[in-house]
Order: sequence, then C-alpha cells, then structure tokens
Amino acid sequence: MAHRLQIRLLTWDVKDTLLRLRNPVGEEYAAKGRAHGLEVEPSVLEQGFRQAYKAHSRSFPNYGLSHGLTSRQWWLDVVLQTFHLAGVRDAQAVALIAEQLYEDFSKPCTWQVLDGAEDTLRGCRTRGLRLAVVSNFDRRLEGILAGLGLREYFDFVLTSEDAGWSKPDPRIFQEALRLAHMEPAVTAHVGDNYLCDYQGPRAAGLHSFLVVGPQAVDPMVRDSVPKEHILPTLAHLLPALDHLGGSTPGL
Repeated sequence: MAHRLQIRLLTWDVKDTLLRLRNPVGEEYAAKGRAHGLEVEPSVLEQGFRQAYKAHSRSFPNYGLSHGLTSRQWWLDVVLQTFHLAGVRDAQAVALIAEQLYEDFSKPCTWQVLDGAEDTLRGCRTRGLRLAVVSNFDRRLEGILAGLGLREYFDFVLTSEDAGWSKPDPRIFQEALRLAHMEPAVTAHVGDNYLCDYQGPRAAGLHSFLVVGPQAVDPMVRDSVPKEHILPTLAHLLPALDHLGGSTPGL
C-alpha cells in the first residue's frame, strides 16, 4: 500500500489567497485625491502605483527594514511616488493623502474575505490541522485578520516585517517551523504566487499548493507544477491533502 503523508501544519499566504482589496488601488487613491481637490484618473494612479511599488521593493526590499525605514514610512513614500508619477506636484496635499491611505488600508473594511476561505480554514481546523500565516505583509495584518474574523483560525501570524525576511527567502519558512515546533516534511504552504508560495517553501523543504483561481493556468506553472499541487479554488485543498503522497519537496 502506498504511504500517505500526514500533513500537520498548513502555512498560509494572505493577500489574494484569503483576502483581497474591496476596490482596486487606483480607485482608492483617486477617491482620496478627490477629497483633497486632486482629480487624477484611477487608471493613471494604478499604473503609477505599480511602477512605484516595484521600484521601491527593488531599492528597499521588505519595507526598507535594512535601510532604517519603518513599514509606515515605506508605504508613505510609495504613495508620494505614485502621485508624483501621475503628474501631481502638490507634495503637501499628497502627504496628507498618504497618511489617510495608510490608515484606510489598516482597516478591515477595506478588505474582503475571498469565497471559500473561511469554510476551508474551518474545515482544516476540524481535521485537527494547525494553521499559521506566512505573509509578505506588514504589522497591520494582525488587526485586519482579527477584524474580518479570521485571526482565530491561526496559531500565529508571521509577517515578513516581523521575521526580517520576505518570501521566497527560505528563512521566513524556517522561522515559521521554529515557532510551530514542526518539521518541514509534515508542513505545507498554500498561496497564489508561483515564486513566493510554491518555489519558496519547497526550497525550505515544505510541501506547497498553488491557488490559481478560475483563470487559465500560466504555461510555465502548468509545465513545472504537478497538477495535484494546483488548486483551482480553496475548496480543492482538503481533497488535495488527501492525495498528497510521500514525495520529497524540491525533488
């Protein structure tokens, strides 16, 4: 009889796996801009945000912790640069907008729980699985999860800001294993990003599942991820755990 691996701990990505923003970033930024008399198209702000976020993440990774920044300052700088790229030169007005946006994105009402997320977490707990968060988020995440009623499902929440390392760095997964007093062979990670949530945990010896959603699977993912590790929806997780064999991650 084939050996069935018994997973005991599931670590979870959060953004776009369990939660998502209620409104696109560009719309949120545009709404705050209008409140301060600045008319900027949401699409322009969306594009500016993507550019600013990418550049800031490259220059000051993991919220600039190694450069002496706080995550709050890091995000304020991203907002300032976003509006600058959108052609806004009123730095004083944008500074006020940035402070308000930081607070808004701290509030649970800005976020929504994805379909099937709470049912899946509850089902995992019913099976006796331990659950934890491993997320490239800042320290606001605890309050957001609590406000949305999800914090109670997790033994702990480990953000990249708290850990000092961001996914896909294997050290953040190793820290989660240390906190849980668990071995990688009985741990699996669940998330939506191929590099951070599939390759990263496997490099640390964990098993992993990739949530792809209803869209067509990227050819690179389809060719490199076994189909039994791909979850079209979160509802597919528990059946996937039932069929997880004894293969070694990363091999």
